[in-house]
Amino acid sequence: MWILFAILAALCFGLRGILYHYTSQLPLSRTVLLCGAFTMGALICGITAVISGQPWTTSALVGIQMGVFSFVANASMFKGFAVGKASLVAIITALPAVLVVMGAYVLWGEALSTIQLAAFAVIVAGILLVRYSNDLSLKNLQGAQWGLLSLLMFACNDLSGSWSTKLDAPLFPTLFFMFASGSTCYGVWWLKDRLTMKRVSLAMAASTADVTVAAAVESQVAVKAWSERRTFFTGMLVGTTNAVGMMMIVTAFDFGKAGLVSAVTALNVLIVLLYTRFVVKEQFSRIEVTGMACAFGGILFLRLFGS
Repeated sequence: MWILFAILAALCFGLRGILYHYTSQLPLSRTVLLCGAFTMGALICGITAVISGQPWTTSALVGIQMGVFSFVANASMFKGFAVGKASLVAIITALPAVLVVMGAYVLWGEALSTIQLAAFAVIVAGILLVRYSNDLSLKNLQGAQWGLLSLLMFACNDLSGSWSTKLDAPLFPTLFFMFASGSTCYGVWWLKDRLTMKRVSLAMAASTADVTVAAAVESQVAVKAWSERRTFFTGMLVGTTNAVGMMMIVTAFDFGKAGLVSAVTALNVLIVLLYTRFVVKEQFSRIEVTGMACAFGGILFLRLFGS
């Protein structure tokens, strides 16, 4: 049962990745977009919790740390992409399942069987091949520290999700607290950006001859060509896929081992690749094709022999 929910989570997160890829080409603020996405998740999970009558227990508060971990992970990843080599950051952030396996073993004694471990290795190898870039060089490690922080936080988020099932935390209240805390973090960041813009605008008004300030303002305006309201509601649309994906992955954690669930869910990158191939019309490299075949082979092997 766990593998079904993990695959559904991968599909949802893959769709989320497609929407992220599409919106990344638009002149909008990613902070506002993600604030809208997390707000939508909080609304969906909060309303569903009330309708379903799930109890709001203390154990549901674990969702708060899930939201903080998710916020730091995404912020670190985007920072790494901004200041470092994208291929290196992408490879590093593809590895949370490895840390989840080790963390689950240390925390709860979740050991994988030989067959499960072999399937896990095949899946992770496939993901790494898909993320691998031929222009990657060990001489260029800019952004590696942000990628490693993002990797750690994504792994902590998955482990927290697994922990919530071991605490018997109610699903929807837990996810409400996760999305609400994440939305609060992005909202504070959004407010900080607005205050920074205001200070820059005042500085420009005081000294219009300052070319540096003028360039900064021009850059900010270019990034926020979409109105904040439009960006926020677009983020809410993206947040629907995120909310459903989190429902699926936490349910999968309830039925399966954390490391395997994390590895299968990481296959969402393949969904994004299929989108770029058939919609964006990008060509696959041999390494990407090999990686996809390897990852799918690992899933099939796990389904037939390791479940």
